[in-house]
Amino acid sequence: MAGIRQLAIRGAGVTVLSGGIGLGLQMISTIVLARLLTAADFGLVTMVTTFSLLLMNFGLNGFTEAVIQRKDLDYGLASNLFWISTGGGFVLTFAFAAAGSLLARFYHEPLVAHVTAGVSLTILFTSIQVMHLALLKRAMCFSQVSANDVISRTVSIAVSILLAWRGFGYWSLVAGIVAQPLTACLGAWSLCHWLPGLPRRVPGTRATIRFAMHVYGRFSFNYFSRNTDNILVGWRFNAQPLGFYKKAYDLFALPSGLLVASLTAVAIPALSRLKDDRDQYQRYFLRALSAVAFVGMGLAGELTLSGKYIIRALLGPAWEPSGRIFTFFGPGIGIMLLYGTTDWIHLSLGRPDRWLRWSIIEYALTALLFVLGLHWGPAGVAMAWTASFWLLTIPAFFYAGAPMELRIAPVIRAVWKYIMAALLATLCSTIALLQIPSLPSISTTSAVMAQIALISILFGSLYLACVILLHRGMVPLHEHAHLFWEMIPWKSSSKCAGTAPAAAHATRT
Repeated sequence: MAGIRQLAIRGAGVTVLSGGIGLGLQMISTIVLARLLTAADFGLVTMVTTFSLLLMNFGLNGFTEAVIQRKDLDYGLASNLFWISTGGGFVLTFAFAAAGSLLARFYHEPLVAHVTAGVSLTILFTSIQVMHLALLKRAMCFSQVSANDVISRTVSIAVSILLAWRGFGYWSLVAGIVAQPLTACLGAWSLCHWLPGLPRRVPGTRATIRFAMHVYGRFSFNYFSRNTDNILVGWRFNAQPLGFYKKAYDLFALPSGLLVASLTAVAIPALSRLKDDRDQYQRYFLRALSAVAFVGMGLAGELTLSGKYIIRALLGPAWEPSGRIFTFFGPGIGIMLLYGTTDWIHLSLGRPDRWLRWSIIEYALTALLFVLGLHWGPAGVAMAWTASFWLLTIPAFFYAGAPMELRIAPVIRAVWKYIMAALLATLCSTIALLQIPSLPSISTTSAVMAQIALISILFGSLYLACVILLHRGMVPLHEHAHLFWEMIPWKSSSKCAGTAPAAAHATRT
């Protein structure tokens, strides 16, 4: 257990570090491309990727979790999964390319058909790498997976910026989108030297596919929950408003991509090994949940206050509509991060069937809120996002934790003080900032950056003070600081788990 804990914590450090590097790269890309391209260019590509990302994740979301969660994996089963994933990728690639004309009619935009043909290649390149990445994650080789992700992101961003600078417009975004899975595929095959055999009858194939389809079904419902907004905004208001909305949403989703998505790759393998020990499982999960709440609620308050200024500083005055939209996203960031940890429970317990059923409820409520919010424009859709997470989180924990007898009371105890601390700090910061009459008139980039720094220092100080006050001491801060210190990846080498490479090796014999 100690070895698993150390691997999990160091793995979390590696994945969060790589996520931070990816965030920095994405910021550079956003700053540069926002000045080389128009909001309409981003909106046009978003119209297509809203659908392509769902198909691109066939296999990547499903077979990956099935491989990680299984106790035993042999060569024949791994080979079958490879050919199913790859074959599905070929079929979906050609089907999506052929559907370009239908999307063009839906959006009333002829250029969508050409973009669809180019973006369809991402489905094929992703399907070919699924099994190799899954075997690396099963072996808890997080350093290799993270390095591969950073390299592929770097290549993608470099391609987009170079082509945008040469005047290729929206095609520069398409080329960058295709370059990322292509580079990741080459990296995955070079890191995992496993070659599949011919498909044949192998016990466990049907059960594994059933598991994977439940996971992909859940992903599909969740995906539509998180992308119906793009469809509605693009359909109702066209490409430019969608471009402004998408940039605000990207800042909203960044904490989830950096923190929860990075930790998920570590949490599922670690918790899967603890699912037979209920007390140990709950203790590890609640400690991780508390750390997510501490960081997430702090980010929510900070970005709610400074998000619109960050967008202005990074993208320029032309993107101010995105800043106004983001103001309505901000209060949902922290609760969104907490909500994402329910995925860990479903997958680590091997219950994708329950996960899928919950997704239907999630999608029904979220889509209803989107339709209602559409009346108030993109800002109303952003408010619908925030409301959906606050309404769904407690029922989601109640449902996900039932098989492990994880009650709501300890979950609330682990997070409520951080929620209250963020709320109090945000209110006090808002009152204090209103007393500074010069803030609304600040317009230069340097003045905006100073304003962001002022908000960060003010809110950060008040948030930490409220956390200490509500916990009646420094104990939680010391615990989180110790946990983050253990996550530092360069303190010792991040190795793969002892048993997982043996399983991966068994698939080659």
